[in-house]
Amino acid sequence: MSFLSKNKKSSIADSSNTTRSKSKLLTALTTGTSIAAIGALSMTAPTLASAKTIQPSNANYSFTVEDKYKGTATRTLNKSGNTWKYNVNARVAGVASAAQNSTFTINGNNVIPTQASTTYKLLGIGRTHKLDFNPSSKKVTSNYRGKTSTMSMAQQAFDDLSLEVQIRQDLLNGKFSGNYYMAKKDKIEKTPFKKSGNTKITVPAGTFDTVRVDRIHDDNSRSTSFWLAPSLDYLPVKVSQINDGKKMDLELTKVN
Repeated sequence: MSFLSKNKKSSIADSSNTTRSKSKLLTALTTGTSIAAIGALSMTAPTLASAKTIQPSNANYSFTVEDKYKGTATRTLNKSGNTWKYNVNARVAGVASAAQNSTFTINGNNVIPTQASTTYKLLGIGRTHKLDFNPSSKKVTSNYRGKTSTMSMAQQAFDDLSLEVQIRQDLLNGKFSGNYYMAKKDKIEKTPFKKSGNTKITVPAGTFDTVRVDRIHDDNSRSTSFWLAPSLDYLPVKVSQINDGKKMDLELTKVN
C-alpha cells in the first residue's frame, strides 16, 4: 500500500505513483476495514434454525496512513424483511473517496450475497467494480472497466462485506474454521485467516475485549490484522494493515 513515491527524478512519475498509492488506500479501506474469509462452506449447507444472528449497526471510524493521510469512514448495516444491506463510505478530505455496498440474506448461519459494488474516486476520477451472485446456478458475474467475467462457485464465494458478515456469524456461533472464498475481478480466490488470541484494546470509542483475526498472506511483506469485539457482534474495532511497506491503522470512534 504505497502512498508516497521515493523517486525524486521525475515529478510525473511521483504523481503517477502517488495516484496509484492513494487508490490502494481506498481499496484497503473497503476491503481491509471490511475483513475477509473462513471455512470452505458448502453451497447446500443445512439451515441452522437456532443460529445467532448479528444485529444492525452504525459505526464511525478514523484512519491514518503513514501518519500522513488522515480520513474517516462509516459502516452501516441495515435489515429490511429478509434482505440485509451493508454500506461503507470512506474519504480523505479533498483527495479521495470510496463507497462500497453489499446486499445479502442470512439463512441460519449462512450469508448468501446477491449483489455488491465498490466505487472509488481520486481527484474526481473514479471506477466501479460490480458483482452479481446467482446461488441457484452457482455463478458470480463480475463487471469492471467494461469487462464482464462469469465465474463458477464450487463453494460459496463472497464480496468483501458479505464475507466480513460471514466471519462475524461464524465467530458468533462458534463456527470459525479458517478458509473462505472471495470473488475478485476475474477469479474466485481462497482466502485463509487464523485466530491469534484474545486481547483488551483501547480505541477512541472505548476499551473492548477483542478476538484478533489475521489474514494469511502469501507475501511476507504484507500483513492484515483485525480486532473484533464480541460485545458488538464481532464488529471490527481496530484494523492494521501493511502493504508495500506502508502501514494503515483504522480505529472505531463511535458505534450506535
